[in-house]
Amino acid sequence: MDREALVRRNRAMAEAFHAIPLKHQARRSLLRIASIVPTRPARLPSHERILLIRPDHLGDVLLTTPAIRALRAARPQAELHALVGPWSADVLAAYAEVDQVLTLPFPGFSRTPKADWKSPYQLVLQAAGWLRRIGYSSAVILRPDHWWGALLAARAGIAERIGYAHPDVTPFLTESIAPQPEHAIQQNLRLVERWTGAISPERVRYNFPVDPVDRAYIDGYLEEWGIHADQRVVCIHPGTGTWVKHWTEENWAKVADILAEQLDGRIVFSGGDREIPLAQRIADQMKHTPVIMAGDTRVGQLAALFQRAKVVLGPDSGPLHLAAAVGAPTVALYGPADPVEFGPWGDPQRQITLTSDIGCRPCRILDWDSDDPAYHPCLREITVGRVLEAARRASRA
Repeated sequence: MDREALVRRNRAMAEAFHAIPLKHQARRSLLRIASIVPTRPARLPSHERILLIRPDHLGDVLLTTPAIRALRAARPQAELHALVGPWSADVLAAYAEVDQVLTLPFPGFSRTPKADWKSPYQLVLQAAGWLRRIGYSSAVILRPDHWWGALLAARAGIAERIGYAHPDVTPFLTESIAPQPEHAIQQNLRLVERWTGAISPERVRYNFPVDPVDRAYIDGYLEEWGIHADQRVVCIHPGTGTWVKHWTEENWAKVADILAEQLDGRIVFSGGDREIPLAQRIADQMKHTPVIMAGDTRVGQLAALFQRAKVVLGPDSGPLHLAAAVGAPTVALYGPADPVEFGPWGDPQRQITLTSDIGCRPCRILDWDSDDPAYHPCLREITVGRVLEAARRASRA
């Protein structure tokens, strides 16, 4: 299939994918009915207590932190509680601005399959009960399309519920905000403007607090590999949650070998437990021996590792946002997602995003299921030469 035909094919499939299926149309109708079912208002707390609901994983949760910090600065006496998945609790636990981190295995975000179609609604009722007992004056639904979180806040009887004007979410809100095409950090900030006022991009505070204990762990780990505390490294985080965002193992091996020589730094591969085989396969194709830390770091330790980096490279993933949040230069490869909305935040000379010029991106589809990967070359079209040039440029900025 030639390139033009491939673009037409993928655009048609993306349009069909984004169309609302019948079962979701039926759910939308049921949600509208559910939104008018009377709910007993919860007793207001004795002081201002705000619930921030974010079901996502590492990257999206990090991109909410400027809004949380702005809210804390504007409301220093308020209690700020964050309701997140257990997979993200360690992220917000690092921020002193959050008084309490609550966890919930959000349906659709947990990797544990749901028991049956009723279980998400049973969980809503159960969780609403304990949120009602805590008592909140306001709730902010930080994910624009998170109807489940909005339903939860409504059933918990929270008087003020703020979120974006999405057809499935709006019926459960008391204040809905029209979405704007902008970076996710700015989208999150707009949800708390009623307390903070407008915040311009240059006033955004985006950083992750690194614990000295985590820094000492990384220094000790690298020292065992002969990398002293005053030496910096080149980090590559090659894994991500879906195959459509993967670059080739062969290309990562080439980039790693060349950067080891050009930037005079040891290559360190990071990742989770599931990415250990990936890192090992890349290492097996290299001339230089890398350090494989995949599976050996929690969030705080990964942040400390990235602070030691001359540059951090990888596909679109949460760890690249973490690297930007600790001030490391990054090179992020983007395929189906739009870097204008989801790219690492910061100076574009230090936080560099690379994309293909193929006409069907960004399709905003992160899971093409069983479709042939050959039909989705947007990551693979990014060349080794472009990645090397970007890495050199970012490391000098």
